[in-house]
Amino acid sequence: MKYKRILLKLSGEALMGKKNYGIDSETLAAYCNDVVEIVNQGVQTAIVIGGGNIFRGLQGAADGFDRVQGDYMGMLATVINSMALQAELEKQGLKVKLLSGLYIDPITESISGHKAIEYLEKGYVVILAGGTGNPFFTTDTAAALRAVEIHAEVLLKGTRVDGVYTADPEKVPTATKYDTISFDEAYQNNLKIMDLTAFTLCKENNLPILVFDMNTKGNLQKVVAGNKIGTLVTK
Repeated sequence: MKYKRILLKLSGEALMGKKNYGIDSETLAAYCNDVVEIVNQGVQTAIVIGGGNIFRGLQGAADGFDRVQGDYMGMLATVINSMALQAELEKQGLKVKLLSGLYIDPITESISGHKAIEYLEKGYVVILAGGTGNPFFTTDTAAALRAVEIHAEVLLKGTRVDGVYTADPEKVPTATKYDTISFDEAYQNNLKIMDLTAFTLCKENNLPILVFDMNTKGNLQKVVAGNKIGTLVTK
């Protein structure tokens, strides 16, 4: 395996599968099965998942919610998704610890990079819920922050497209895919890979981002093994 310790960032919307809301059990099981494969090969795996399939703070603010309250509601949505991941991963035979920026007794443990590393080294999958624990930050930023805290070798951003393109491939059929791109090039071309805070955090800490299609069975294992899949963003 090319990578020994990774942070996998998943979108909450991905868990909907073909549903319009909530969690699709088949999609959840498929994602967890992919995680089981890499963990059983010795890859230390931390996961951050969004909450957009349940509630998104920015959307709440657009609908008239107080932004701070909306963001906390979004963080709680990530805890729900993280609990679902934990239950399914444990069902599939893995040891899992759920840490959260929003400490909720008895569901989660409070988060710290040191604690997360300790669990990873003992063979646990570590799910990092609750965003950063603060409003005004996205789960992309939480993923970047946690990846830096646990000294991950790469931040894997699992999406529904197979990498980074010159334009949105769902809107522009002629868009071409990058195999690799630098942080500076991505800035200059205004590519929306992650939000700016998350992106800058990765760049300043020399943390590569690998964007790939999580919905294709086996891709996660191939990415971790170093196969040329997706787009690598690096210095």
